[in-house]
Amino acid sequence: MQQSAVPELAHTHTSPIQWVATATAIAGVVALSSVLQPGSATAAAPGPETKSAAAAIAPDPAGVDFPIECGPTKVLVQKKASGDLDGDGRPETVAVVRCDAGSGTPPNGVYVLTQAAGAKKPRVVATLVDPKDRLSVTDFALRDETVTATLLGYSSTDVPSCCPDVKDRAKWQWKNGAFLRSTPSEAQSV
Repeated sequence: MQQSAVPELAHTHTSPIQWVATATAIAGVVALSSVLQPGSATAAAPGPETKSAAAAIAPDPAGVDFPIECGPTKVLVQKKASGDLDGDGRPETVAVVRCDAGSGTPPNGVYVLTQAAGAKKPRVVATLVDPKDRLSVTDFALRDETVTATLLGYSSTDVPSCCPDVKDRAKWQWKNGAFLRSTPSEAQSV
């Protein structure tokens, strides 16, 4: 084995001051990185419609008095989506609700909520699907001022609640002061 020309290299032994200097440098990097954060990411550059709707807060369906009779059980919000449906620059929320039954397939209601500036809580302004119609809602979405859903229902009162046998696609858009429903495809058997 060949001996080193320099008997002892200075960097082969660490001293406490080197550990303190390293820890201080790491702490400085961590502190600096927590202060300097990049801006939030967006999927697309916001247009004028997106900016105005984002400035207002969408109505929260928690605590809203929905027009659905649940008896002793509570109302369950299954799905919700928010967007500016009427083009006024303020977002509305569409909520799919049902009674929180322990079993079975309770029907859904689909409601549009709005909240006036300064109001303490939102209110229901439209019913898109009435629970009295015995429909279940699937594939619910809100895109480009349009609400879409697949509605599962029954061809007669003889069909058990567990097994809907009619499937229909529905689309709602705000036109001339009301939500108009259109059916993109014919009802089908399931």
